[in-house]
Amino acid sequence: MQAIARVNRVFKDKPGGLVVDYIGIANELKQALKTYTNSNGKGKPTHDSHEAYAILLENIDKLHGLMHGCDYSDYETQALSLLPKVMNHILSLEGAKGELNGKKRFLDVMAKVRSAFTLCATLDEAKHFSKEIAFLDAVKKAISKFTTIEKRRTDEEKNSALKQIIDNAIIAEGVDDIFSLVGLDKPNIGLLSPEFMEDVANLEEKNLAVDLLEKLLRDEVKARMKTDVVSEKKYSDRIMETLRQYHNRAIETAQVIEELINMAKEMAADADAAEKSGLNYDEIAFYRALIQNESAVKELGDNNLRELAKYVTAQLRKSTTVDWQVRDSVRAKLRNLVRRALRKWKYPPDKADEAIDLCLKQAEALSESWT
Repeated sequence: MQAIARVNRVFKDKPGGLVVDYIGIANELKQALKTYTNSNGKGKPTHDSHEAYAILLENIDKLHGLMHGCDYSDYETQALSLLPKVMNHILSLEGAKGELNGKKRFLDVMAKVRSAFTLCATLDEAKHFSKEIAFLDAVKKAISKFTTIEKRRTDEEKNSALKQIIDNAIIAEGVDDIFSLVGLDKPNIGLLSPEFMEDVANLEEKNLAVDLLEKLLRDEVKARMKTDVVSEKKYSDRIMETLRQYHNRAIETAQVIEELINMAKEMAADADAAEKSGLNYDEIAFYRALIQNESAVKELGDNNLRELAKYVTAQLRKSTTVDWQVRDSVRAKLRNLVRRALRKWKYPPDKADEAIDLCLKQAEALSESWT
């Protein structure tokens, strides 16, 4: 209502009551007004802060249970040095079935702690927890930034502005760079050097090392291979399978670190080979789609497959249109175009259909840049 009243004072030429965005709360405001209107003045207009405090205590107790065996009592004076230790502890927690799920459990509890604390922070008894919550919130932020987590929209995000006001400034500097806290030079994500990989393998915090490597490799796949469907699937599937075994405790921490490091080396080798191939980025992507058929590699040879990749790339590039993915007639035309090219180069027919499907998927990944 204040926003509506303020419009005419600030923007004199606007019609009365015209508000562009309601500061991003339009849906919440509509629901609140509906609830207010339908209640006829009855009901509880606000959350009871003492109820929120009871929920806070319950979840603080859960946090202390999760942190059993990890002493972080010096968080007021040693916050930065404690951060890697606490993260490593959380990432090493096992569930009832032996799988690693400490990250999810910690984030879930922290979301409840933050929501409850937001509602009862003005109570004197709640202020006792403000610094500890600030430290654990910094741990949560570091885990969210430097490890891979499922993206989810929570009430915590909606209340982010209020949270920043409430947060104690106990850890205002330096938290962002977890690499420096564990003694690593921050890497260039596009070039995971052997020296950096070796440093990660030698970290004391092994579970943290696994999550750092996972984050770096996923970022590498996303940055380098977002338009290379074959390589993206190849490495994404390998990362997922390695982590599945790790979380199910089928392989040890040292083994998963070794596998992820080997994966990083293979990525670097693939990138180096692509640069020396004589093909541009688009052509390399189609070349990888065409060599999935082993019989094609044996019968045609590498040079012929390179030329076929160049031809298919050029033909598809000049034949795609902005909306071709949703036009069946254009898709059929492109499919026939690829089929004719494969026949012209005498591509083995046993997996020609798979090669055509892969080429069309590859064209879809590249079409935005083409059109």
